[in-house]
Parts: sequence; C-alpha cells; structure tokens
Amino acid sequence: MGRFKPFSTAPVKERAILVGVDRGSGDWTIDESLEELRRLAETDGAEVVQVVTQRLDRPIPKTYIGSGKVSEVAHLVGSLEADVVIFDDELTPSQQSNLERAFKEPTKVIDRTALILDIFGEHARTREGRLQVQLAQLQYVLPRLRGMWSHLVGEQTRGGIGSRFGQGESQLEVDRRLIRNRIATLREELKRLERRRNVQSKARWESGIYRVALVGYTNAGKSTLLNRLTGADVYVRDELFATLDPTTRSLDLEEGRRITITDTVGFIQKLPTTLVESFKSTLAEALAADLILKVVDASDPHAAKELDAVDAVLSEIGASDIRSVVVYNKCDLLDGETRRALALEHPEAVQMSALEGTGADALLYRIAQEASDGDVTITVVVPYAKGMIIKMLHERCQVIREEYVQGGLKATVRASQRMHDFLEPYRIEDVPEDGRIAPTS
Repeated sequence: MGRFKPFSTAPVKERAILVGVDRGSGDWTIDESLEELRRLAETDGAEVVQVVTQRLDRPIPKTYIGSGKVSEVAHLVGSLEADVVIFDDELTPSQQSNLERAFKEPTKVIDRTALILDIFGEHARTREGRLQVQLAQLQYVLPRLRGMWSHLVGEQTRGGIGSRFGQGESQLEVDRRLIRNRIATLREELKRLERRRNVQSKARWESGIYRVALVGYTNAGKSTLLNRLTGADVYVRDELFATLDPTTRSLDLEEGRRITITDTVGFIQKLPTTLVESFKSTLAEALAADLILKVVDASDPHAAKELDAVDAVLSEIGASDIRSVVVYNKCDLLDGETRRALALEHPEAVQMSALEGTGADALLYRIAQEASDGDVTITVVVPYAKGMIIKMLHERCQVIREEYVQGGLKATVRASQRMHDFLEPYRIEDVPEDGRIAPTS
C-alpha cells in the first residue's frame, strides 16, 4: 500500500426524515402522500432514514406538529444523524423558524414546496425554465426572508437539498426591496419571452398546423411517448420531473396533415401555487393546443387520483374545455385481464406502451380522427405564384382531387376551419356535404 489511502469522490447522500400530518381527509391517504414525498426526496439526492406521522384535525399553528412529536423528531435527528427534515405540507415562515430552533443547526427544515422548487432548480435547462424557477423560488423565499434566506445562502457552500435557492445571489441581495425588484424584473423578462412565443404560436395558428399537447402526472412517460411518435431524442429517465422545459416536434400524419406535439412539464399533487403561477407561460402550450393528450401511467395504483390532479391543474390554467384524449401508457406492465377491465371502464381511452411501441398506430389514428373532426370540403384555385400556399395546402389539408388549370392549381381538399378561412380568398365553388364534386365546364 502507498502512503495515500484511496477515498470515494461520490457525493454523500443527505439523510432525511419525512414528516406528515394525517387529517383523515383528502383524496390521498397519508401513506400515499408520504410515499410520493419519498420519491421526491430521492430524486433530489436524499436518503430517507425515517418517516414520522401524526393524526391531527388541523396543523398546530406554532410548530405544525404537536410539541411531543417535535421532541420525538428532534431525538430522531440526533440518533439518526439526519441532515434535513422534510414536511409534506407547506410550512408558514414562523413554523419553519420554530422547528429550526427545535432541531438545532445544522439540520435543515424544508417543506414539500421547497423540495419541488429545489428539484426544478436542478432540472431546468432553458433560459426561460431557469427564470421561471428563480421567480417561484424568490416568491417562496420573500415571506421567509428573516428566518430562512441567510441560512440557504450559507448552504450553497456545502450543497445538498435546499442549496440551489437564490441561483447565485450574493449576501448583499438578502433584502426584501431588492428581492421584490428582482421579482419584477423576472416577470417582465418572462412576459417578453411569452410575447415572443405568442408570435410563434400565432404563426402556427395562421398556417393551420394542428397542435397537440402532452400533459400528465410526472413520470407518466410523456417524453418517451414524444420520442416514440416523432423520433425525437428527448431526455428520458425514471425519476420525477426528469424534464421541465417544453419540447415541440412536428409529425406528418398518414393522411398528409402536419401536426406539432409538445411535451409539457409534469404535474403532481399539491403542486405549489407559486410554481403554477410562474410556469403559466410554459403551461400556455397546453392552453393553446387543439388537442390535449392526458398521459396516465396505467401501471400506477394511483392512476385515477393522478388523472384528477392533472384535471385540477388544467382547470386552474383555464384549459379544461379543450378537447382531450386519455392515453393509458405503460400497458405492457399490465396483465391481459387488467387491460380488458381498463378498456371496459374507459372505452374512449387509448391503451399503449410508448417504450415498446404497441398501440402507437392506434393513437396516431385517434389523433388523425380528432384533427379531421369538423373539417370542411372546399375547392380552390391557387395561383402558381403562390407556391407557399400550395405547399401549405398539401401539408395541412387532405387533398381529394387536384388538377392544373390555366389560373393555377385547382384542388378539392378537406381542411380544418382555420385552413378553410385561410383559403377562402381562393375558393371557387361550394361543395356539397357529401363531398361529390360538381362537374366543371
């Protein structure tokens, strides 16, 4: 052996204690909610060493849990050498401050909201995504400034859960006025990015492109589905919030119509209000869609509750009235009897496995049905000089018949209402509803 002993350079996982209050109400049981919290903690790099629960009608105003339970958790912190205590519900600033004093430094006290924001801070890749995360973090930190901010700034030096708050802010900026100014700046910058996206969205709308948005609970397989349908190479990993930034890819349906499919941020129960507000510009991709695919992990025992959580967020952003199709993904993990029961219970849903590709053709057929629903038949003559419109006509419509005439390309097509309005200046005749073309002279 040499003079120096080898040592591991792998990051040491922080030891976490999870705490939840069972109020005997709500769609999720305390065990289900804490299991999800465990997955969130593990996604953020922690090792859960203990789970503590208490049955209460309502949280204790001073410390969220009772004084006896506070003493119990404080004892566990010492005996298990815990680095962080994570609460399943959002703590008030005073509750957090009182708990930090009870558990003693350097033990950190955070809640589900802070944990989710920390994960988002780690996973955001695009400039807009980082801005949205920072805005949500600052909105969360502002009321907790006195009891929390300097603690988190200090934590940046040793890393770990909760250490990504501030995203490089200096100690001098630990000031309410400066934070408010920063929040205002972030909001203005996000508005500029949103205006730019609206211009792009308007261009897509005017071109008649049919827009599909993938929404669903985190880890339902949306990114894998996008990859399967479009041949994209979106990052996929079996963890919560593996991808945050929306990704849009185009796809040509068999009938020739071009559509776009956008993968949006995953949802979760108890999604922080500040996060929903900050990510509204990203979620606007769902709001602007013609069709929403609600992707559900069919193998998850909480699939129905997760779908309810998705519907709740869609309602919150005003997208509940948009046409939608439920897609049960990961059906390869189900046995035949379960799949048949699922089909009987949800006959309008599509069953598939994005990983294996089974059911993908059925989903594409369903998308094509939805895209063509409401299409109208129109006959137009487009001048040869309008090459871009002729190109759009072939890409955005289903061509029934076409011929070259003296005035340009004469075509009878099935078009969406948007394309019908766009092509109206070139229409030469009305076509009967049965689609038969009247003879021309």
